[in-house]
Amino acid sequence: MKTLPVLTHPTPSLRERSVEVDPKSIGTPEFQAFLEALTETMFVEDGIGIASPQVGRNIRVFIVNHGGIGTAYINPLITKTSDATVIGEEGCLSVPGVWGMVERAKKVTVEALDRHARKVKLECKGLEAVIFQHELDHLDGILFIDKVKEFTKGKDKLKV
Repeated sequence: MKTLPVLTHPTPSLRERSVEVDPKSIGTPEFQAFLEALTETMFVEDGIGIASPQVGRNIRVFIVNHGGIGTAYINPLITKTSDATVIGEEGCLSVPGVWGMVERAKKVTVEALDRHARKVKLECKGLEAVIFQHELDHLDGILFIDKVKEFTKGKDKLKV
């Protein structure tokens, strides 16, 4: 199975807003192969999520590890967030060795297309809600280090 190189901070493309995926392209062999490679990369790198900008493709796609199954979310939108928030420790494959406390909405509603271009809607809470917010930030060129309230590990490793 093919994996893709993970870009790390401060690679400039990690700061770009990704473009929408044309739903007509989702069924193509090339796009499906990209989804497979992105999923495999997440598992090989031991991630719980990965966004396409992290492998150099600025398109609105990310993968979430749902209990050992990599699920693709294409053109995702958070349509609702709870007022209640949670603060938790986050890290990122694109910012290796750095961890920090980030405040996120406790619950989110997500709408996206799946790998078959079908509409999906999810209500997420807890860690799942955090993952969706973290990965969606990647699609907007935002890294978790932009939202850290307090670094817990590796602040000295941050490249400016």
